[in-house]
Amino acid sequence: MTVVDTLRRFNRTYTQRVGVLEESHLGTGRTLGASRLLYEVDGDTGSTVGELRDLLGLDSGYVARLLRALESDGLVATEPDPADRRRRRVVLTAAGRAARADLDQRSEDLAARLVAPLTPRQQARLDDALATAELLVRAATVELREVDPADPASVRAAREALDRYVAEVADRLSGGFAPSGLDAVEPGSTWVVATSDGRPAAYGGIRPVDLPAGVAGDGPAVEVKRMWVDPAWRGAGLGGRMLRHLEELARSRGAERVALDTNSALDEAVALYERAGYARVERYNDNVDAELFFAKRL
Repeated sequence: MTVVDTLRRFNRTYTQRVGVLEESHLGTGRTLGASRLLYEVDGDTGSTVGELRDLLGLDSGYVARLLRALESDGLVATEPDPADRRRRRVVLTAAGRAARADLDQRSEDLAARLVAPLTPRQQARLDDALATAELLVRAATVELREVDPADPASVRAAREALDRYVAEVADRLSGGFAPSGLDAVEPGSTWVVATSDGRPAAYGGIRPVDLPAGVAGDGPAVEVKRMWVDPAWRGAGLGGRMLRHLEELARSRGAERVALDTNSALDEAVALYERAGYARVERYNDNVDAELFFAKRL
């Protein structure tokens, strides 16, 4: 049985039976699309229309129709964004907050009914299986794209990923971590952000490097930098996918060798590079935070 067969069977035996595709989602009288939009509006500050569109991966026309329906029901209101009055911000009304709380409760009740016939051991097995299935299905939908300075969504996701990368490395290195030049755009460099529902899941980039001759052969070389995967996504193969994507970008730019450095405290990264065929080499730069150096011929 293929994974497609498994997903098709899951759709028949679970999705259709719990009514996700019903016109009235969870008996609320709203469609699934309207419920998704209601759920994703930030309850504290609201969300811009553009943020909701990017988060849900929907086109402008469909989002506009959903918003009109929610507005007519008194669940959301739109107003000029104080930060940029050219944009519209969507906020929940009091009725909208109550509707979202009701949606959460209906989801909880449905989940409880579904697992009630199972023993505690079966429920634990189901929980583990669903968590794995959700992670892998979500990983398949992650989008990798080069960061475009003209695209606010990709810049915003990249900035968040970079900030989280720095914070995590600083926490794991005994001497802290305060890299310089994080915002510098070097000639020939490019950065890639992987996103899911508009949020960063992984990040990394390549830049030209003067690699000594004889290290993984000869020819033009690039260096992989700032490789990071959200801890919630680790174990889904996203790190390997990002690394392969960066290598393909390097090849497309004429590189014949790729190098990278890391710290021994980042054991997941070390294991990833070794699995991907990188060999340890002598130090090739003056990065004070790096202890291990790797290279590979493309």
